[in-house]
Amino acid sequence: MHPFLRFLGLAALAAAALPGAEPAAPAAPDPIKVGEFASLTGKEAAFGQSSHKGTLLAIEELNTTGGVLGRPLELLTEDNQSKPGESATIAKKLLSRDHVVALLGEVASGRSLEAAPIAQSLKVPMITPASTNKRVTEMGSYIFRVCFIDPFQGTVMAKFARHTLKLQKVALLTSVSSPYSVDLAKYFRETFTALGGTVVLEQKYSEGDKDFKAQLTAIKAAGVDGIFVPGYYTEAALIAKQARELELTGPLFGGDGWEAPQLIEIGGKAMEGTYFSTHYSAENAAPAVKGFVKKFRSRFANETPDAMAALGYDSVMILAAAIRHAGTTDAGKVRAALAATKDFDGVTGRTTIDSHRNATKSAVVLTVQDGHFKFIETIAP
Repeated sequence: MHPFLRFLGLAALAAAALPGAEPAAPAAPDPIKVGEFASLTGKEAAFGQSSHKGTLLAIEELNTTGGVLGRPLELLTEDNQSKPGESATIAKKLLSRDHVVALLGEVASGRSLEAAPIAQSLKVPMITPASTNKRVTEMGSYIFRVCFIDPFQGTVMAKFARHTLKLQKVALLTSVSSPYSVDLAKYFRETFTALGGTVVLEQKYSEGDKDFKAQLTAIKAAGVDGIFVPGYYTEAALIAKQARELELTGPLFGGDGWEAPQLIEIGGKAMEGTYFSTHYSAENAAPAVKGFVKKFRSRFANETPDAMAALGYDSVMILAAAIRHAGTTDAGKVRAALAATKDFDGVTGRTTIDSHRNATKSAVVLTVQDGHFKFIETIAP
């Protein structure tokens, strides 16, 4: 070694040994990147914003307690603007460019169905917080959900209509452009008929429609006891308003796609006495729910979390538990740990992932009373 270079090396060692010298800071651990795609703007923005808040709260909570496997979680969120086709583009970006270890999304089943084949082809786990269409997890072995599925939800509302509301003759008003709506109508029809009820007629509409008076006039002429509307909150609220304007007085009811503050903002008094199935109630007195509601209100300006927020939160916590169980972020091992999830106590209840990667859990039915969502009953699987 050149004498001058040897001198520099010795000098550096001596400087490091001087009293009061600052030791070199250890390198920060690499973050665990988690991708999220959600409808933060556009027609179903209430869904995406709500699920994102629950997701963000869980990420922040985990990071304040040391992250997962000693590494912080980094959430990469992309807005699909509620538009068809955007979720597939986002999934490719998050998976291929950003190399996330898992993908979280979406609430709407149609958008989850866009992204799922991409996650499956790249063998990266995807967890949808709230897509209930049966086909979502059928996309492959890396696709999971933390919510119940439409066969169960359709059955729940058929039993509720028949046994609790005592309805005999109903009409269906279904969005033909929504896989969620079509499937929910199918399973409702099958169960309601099996229970001795009659589906007198089914009318159809498309997402984005605003005038439903022709369909509702036909329903009124059929003399039904109630109307099942398995769609999303914007159309459901407009349908309720126009139904009451036409003096249709029977109960209207739907699925979890109704749950958003905009349902009442758009529908107003027409929503009073309507019903829908969903995944949890903020009125639940369970300690996990009370703690979640308190943390959420503190973080988000006293806002009460709905089911989409709760499911977003649970999707992160179930993913974190799987990574811990796997002891690594290796995609195949995380996938296996997710598949082995059993009796996970979350905000939305006790979740077990079945052999089809669906969540087995209870549903709740809410009503609109005095401009607020009120708990009616819990229905077990």
